[in-house]
Amino acid sequence: MLIRLLSALVRGLLRLRYAIRVEGLEQIAAQGRRGILFLPNHPALIDPFIIWSELSRYFRVSALADKDQMNRPVLRSLAPRLGVREILDPLKYGEACRADVERVLGNCVQGIKRGENLLLYPAGRIYRQGREELGGNSAVEFILRNIPEVRVVLIRTKGLWGSSFSFAYSGGAPRIGRALRQGLLAILANGIFFSPRRQVAIELAEPSDLPRAADRTTLNRYLEAFYNREVGPNTYVPYTFWERGKVRTRPEPAPPATEAIATIPPATEAIVREHLQELSGKQSLRLEETLAGDLGLDSLARVELALWVEKEFGFSAAEESMLSVADVLRAACGQLVATGVPELKPLPPSWLKTRKLPIMVPEGKTLTKVFLAQARRGPDRVAVADQAGGGKTYRDMIAAILVLKPEIERLEGRYLGIMLPASAGAAILYFAALFAGKIPVMINWTLGLRALKHALQLLGVRQILTAKALVQRLNQQGQAFDLLEKHFLYLESWRQTFSWGAKLLAALRSRMSWAALAEAQVPETAVVLFTSGSESLPKAVPLTHENLLANIRDVLRVMEFRADDRFLGILPPFHSFGITVTMVFPLCAGIPTVYHPAPMEGALLARLIEEYRVTLLAGTPTFLNGILRAADSNALRPLRLIISGAEKCPEAARAAAAQKAPGAVLLEGYGITECSPVVSLADEHAPQPGTIGKVLPSLRRTIVHPETLQRVRVGQAGMLLLRGASVFGGYLNYEGPSPFVELEGAFWYRTGDLVTEDAEGVLTFAGRLKRFVKLGGEMVSLPAIEEVLQQHFGDPAAEGPVLAVEATPSEAAPELVLFTVQPITREAANGVIRAAGLSPLHHIRAVRALEAIPTLGTGKTDYRALKALLL
Repeated sequence: MLIRLLSALVRGLLRLRYAIRVEGLEQIAAQGRRGILFLPNHPALIDPFIIWSELSRYFRVSALADKDQMNRPVLRSLAPRLGVREILDPLKYGEACRADVERVLGNCVQGIKRGENLLLYPAGRIYRQGREELGGNSAVEFILRNIPEVRVVLIRTKGLWGSSFSFAYSGGAPRIGRALRQGLLAILANGIFFSPRRQVAIELAEPSDLPRAADRTTLNRYLEAFYNREVGPNTYVPYTFWERGKVRTRPEPAPPATEAIATIPPATEAIVREHLQELSGKQSLRLEETLAGDLGLDSLARVELALWVEKEFGFSAAEESMLSVADVLRAACGQLVATGVPELKPLPPSWLKTRKLPIMVPEGKTLTKVFLAQARRGPDRVAVADQAGGGKTYRDMIAAILVLKPEIERLEGRYLGIMLPASAGAAILYFAALFAGKIPVMINWTLGLRALKHALQLLGVRQILTAKALVQRLNQQGQAFDLLEKHFLYLESWRQTFSWGAKLLAALRSRMSWAALAEAQVPETAVVLFTSGSESLPKAVPLTHENLLANIRDVLRVMEFRADDRFLGILPPFHSFGITVTMVFPLCAGIPTVYHPAPMEGALLARLIEEYRVTLLAGTPTFLNGILRAADSNALRPLRLIISGAEKCPEAARAAAAQKAPGAVLLEGYGITECSPVVSLADEHAPQPGTIGKVLPSLRRTIVHPETLQRVRVGQAGMLLLRGASVFGGYLNYEGPSPFVELEGAFWYRTGDLVTEDAEGVLTFAGRLKRFVKLGGEMVSLPAIEEVLQQHFGDPAAEGPVLAVEATPSEAAPELVLFTVQPITREAANGVIRAAGLSPLHHIRAVRALEAIPTLGTGKTDYRALKALLL
């Protein structure tokens, strides 16, 4: 009775906006009403409600639905009553949901065998381009293979393409909340019963020629032919009866832009093509061929492909954006940008509120004192936000820190590991650790399991605060982080142990007294970061409160910030640029920051910039370029400053910034982890493309010949030496050569980087002395790879070196090449690298066999000669 009443109510409400015509329903019902598989097309998010309400006149139907789409206030409570079977989207949740998908489909088969009716959408998603595309989806094939005799009814819906619930309306993912509000307000404005109605035609058919026993490709092409027999145009129907223009056809949304992939290195392309040939059985592959439609890969196969890319190349791949052969190649080089954009959560109520407090860093000798002083300036200002937890004011952060402080104090050890992506939670945990007297150690998971074990041993880190979802993702990449399970304290379960009483007391104290925090004894070291060393293991870099405060105060001196500025934080806090520039600096200076943990989700980040009116964007060129490529024409209009660091900004990114964010100035900077990290920054009023700006005020610099340490002339390239308050004091527990050099009675930090300086003091980066290569924004040590390979393949009896690793000269997409005199395959070399705990970023892309490794007169490897072989 409830279902009948509910379906009648839904039908009545829908008919206030839609004129629905149904054909074939009575005939299907006349032949029986049990054990039917209903397969509709999916032009818009509203059609499941229309189809269900119409079918419910004759059938009791259970539906297979996306779990995230059903996780809405009303639907969440109704779903169990309506018999909805919720399923996770494999393209969103990856390999972790495979077992869930198989279980749900198995339950569907058993339900049909019991006589239940199932409503299943073969495409699994709504139209993108006005036609149904099933690609390699396998759900229908799975059910027919298990129940070949099941009754199959196809449903074709026409008239919804162009609805506000479709991609055609805005050219992007429909915003359900906005569409519902718009529709309901329009109905009320039209006097409820006088709204213009969209014509919707629904046709049901039970074809006798359905190729039940055919392969998946043949079956899916048959279904597509049925659904696309009569493709309707992008139709706009006015929302009010007085609106001008009446019903009209609008231009179709532009198809996804295709980009040139000239920067894909040949070895990487060969590896990807070979793998795709094995997966698809096709020997000839064109770049434009789609994974689903042309190669026949279903959603789970594409998930496995994305995991293979991560394991093989070390770059995170967005499954929902990896659609073609060209996309896989981009993903293998870390160039694929996620294009899917879920519906954003509402903005924090006061996020866009006009602010009058000037941006400043208060007095204080520790980050904790400065943070508290900033919080007192306006405790109810929004300080941080993200899509997971919404917005948090300074008072909210204080309350959370008061809850966390005693819990963290009980954890063993002086050092506390934090392994989290960019997020509001990471910022809160960082400050909570300081207030609790612990030294935060930011764990860089991209360095691999080996580096993480080294960090634990080097500093005696006993526990690492992290997220279960992150560790699961790393394990899927083959990094076996679960071997360190005893060290992980998962936030998902840990926070459940906090009592309501403690939370209530903290909330009260956040409004009454912060004395417990003001009196906290914090360690001298504010953070420990790990930097890639020329040796096989990373070095621990301790940065003091003085180091970080000197750096952020310097930034404030050379840049102008406005009261209405807002930051977007995408760099992980293990990155020196991420923790200083997008976490410590905005919190201490009073700049609200919205965080997102996935820096390659370009389209979503562009939407965050648009919705949150972000004015300041900082990141590496790889991540910035992804946002610029994926952004709609107006999404980046709020930006006024784009700060690029960590590697040279390519000209293509500059051109994209000029086009997509014409009101923004793009500045390049230069930084080093050991210097907290910002060293130089271009002048926002007179930027010089290709330069890295002037050295910050509190730093002293000199440029010397790298061997003689003699000062060089103006304009001549030399090694940069630095000293000042933001320079660290030395590596922790390190027995290698000193990073400092004595010159003219003072000790200077030896950067290992070559620069030139003009007469105005503007620096230009000229190269590195140490053997590193930049991959995916991370520094990869070539000697570290050589050491691992030498331990396995080395020959003590050999007269000279038996192997060497060098990188191809491409700045955009360098590849690691193994030179060897032994018969070593790429697969064998990478197996050794994986076993040693190095991340996939360290994998060899090509092997070059030589009769002898070239050497210098000293007997050492001649890397210049090897580089020449790669030209």
